[in-house]
Amino acid sequence: MVFSSTVFLCFFLPVVLTVYYLCPVKLRNGWLFLASLVFYAWGEPVYLGIMLFSTVFDYVNGLCIEKSAGRRARKLFLIISVAGNLMILGFFKYGSFLVDTVNGILHTQMELPSFALPIGISFYTFQTMSYTIDVYRGDAKAQRNIITFGTYVAMFPQLVAGPIVRYRTIAGQLRARRETWDGFLYGVRRLLAGLFKKVMLADQAGLLWEMVRAQNTRTLSAAGAWLGALAFSFQIYFDFSGYSDMALGLGEMMGFHFQENFQHPYTAKSITDFWRRWHISLGNWFRAYVYVPLGGSRNGKLRQVRNLMVVWMLTGFWHGAGWNFILWGLYFGLLLAVEKQFLLPKIQTVPAAVLHLYTMVFVVISWMIFAFEDLSSLGSYLGAMFGLHHAGLFDSGTWYHLGSYGCLLAACLIFSTRCGSRLLQIPGRIKPAAVRYGAAFCLYAGMFFVSIVFLVGDTYHPFLYFRF
Repeated sequence: MVFSSTVFLCFFLPVVLTVYYLCPVKLRNGWLFLASLVFYAWGEPVYLGIMLFSTVFDYVNGLCIEKSAGRRARKLFLIISVAGNLMILGFFKYGSFLVDTVNGILHTQMELPSFALPIGISFYTFQTMSYTIDVYRGDAKAQRNIITFGTYVAMFPQLVAGPIVRYRTIAGQLRARRETWDGFLYGVRRLLAGLFKKVMLADQAGLLWEMVRAQNTRTLSAAGAWLGALAFSFQIYFDFSGYSDMALGLGEMMGFHFQENFQHPYTAKSITDFWRRWHISLGNWFRAYVYVPLGGSRNGKLRQVRNLMVVWMLTGFWHGAGWNFILWGLYFGLLLAVEKQFLLPKIQTVPAAVLHLYTMVFVVISWMIFAFEDLSSLGSYLGAMFGLHHAGLFDSGTWYHLGSYGCLLAACLIFSTRCGSRLLQIPGRIKPAAVRYGAAFCLYAGMFFVSIVFLVGDTYHPFLYFRF
């Protein structure tokens, strides 16, 4: 089940919220846990057992870590937890890739049974690992109520595509939270804004990208290739940030406050700034559990570069089992290392427009590495972007796409900046109150109606981050 579906919006969510608010406070975690299991099992009942195993596995390990008297025993249970989680993730997500790589190098013919990737396994695996690590470090107390812990792991608003919620940041809310009418209305607004971004911006930009990608790159003009790359850049941003908005909104409707996952990353003025704004929860996870333990920037420039490259290779590999994802991670690792060592100390003297252009050129190129799992296709498309196929700067197809999708691209540009957020806040500034509430209702009801019309009428509604 996905958020941008009529089943979720018109049936599942109203039922869940109605029962949730009718339940006594002490039973709300239990109901949310049960509803989350139904949500997950709706699409993949066969993999529900894996998530439940991970839940029980790390629940037990957390208790063992806290109750163990000696440091060695506590460390042993931590190693068991981390190794167990990584083995499950590795088998289902990376097993076929590793076997194919070994076969290619050694010319062997090993085979591994083919399994569909369990939805959200990367997200909930990182969440459960953060729990046991935080308990080991003393940053969080072990949870003794398995239903409460199960609610943390399986909570449907952020189960399958984040944001990655660290246990220490939500432990108090799991124990006691306060649902308010203002919080509920704010959650509704975030949910509808995210739905609009997903259906009206991401999906429509995705259609343009699919049309450009289907063309022969040898005959694709440079402008056409950049137009396609820009469309994919908008698609992946509004797809994931829209989902994050919906997740945060759903959490607010039930009294939870999740970390913001995006802060207008396409307004960044450096690659470092971009990654402070994009998928913030993942960046914080790798910083807390990989970069800092490796030494961070404390032991000289060479070790900082090494640590950056290790972290970003793992970040790329986390996104997918393919060489393009590893290349994508190393690409950003190299850019960040160069920035930190040479550019950032001098960046204050460069005009903001130049910095923004430099950042976005490298970011748009990065999304092409991300999009093409086949490296030869990637090379061919990058060649088209830089005019290496001698197909010209513009062609008739490019003008056609600009005429058909120009307004959409302009809307994507606006809503990728703070201007889009400010537009949605205009009804809140209207006086008197009756007019303000009426304007807000009309705006969000209209967004919901248009989104539903497109959901019913279109068939192209992929969530890109579901495959991670």
